[in-house]
Amino acid sequence: MKQPLQSLGLIETHGLPALIAAADAAAKTADVRVTAYEKIEAGIVTLYILGDVAAVKAAVDAGGLAARAVGKLLGVHVIARPDAAISHFVESLLPPDLAGGGDHPA
Repeated sequence: MKQPLQSLGLIETHGLPALIAAADAAAKTADVRVTAYEKIEAGIVTLYILGDVAAVKAAVDAGGLAARAVGKLLGVHVIARPDAAISHFVESLLPPDLAGGGDHPA
């Protein structure tokens, strides 16, 4: 049986350089999985971060600061214990080797 996501962090930027800076800072700050990104439109990209609540909060905060320093930060958000429907949606975005919920190595 799949375990639900512990916590989901989102960082949205305008432009890929800001997103890469955010992903790097997030991954270096806490024990999280920087799992996927999604191009929305007109240069808007969203990064998905998974892990426990405290780690995701720290990673999103650091990633947001890094994105703002490099380019344009549009928003950050942390969802603790997301609903099963949100977990399913996020898993549909993940590469096959990371899908399935629960804990995975970074």
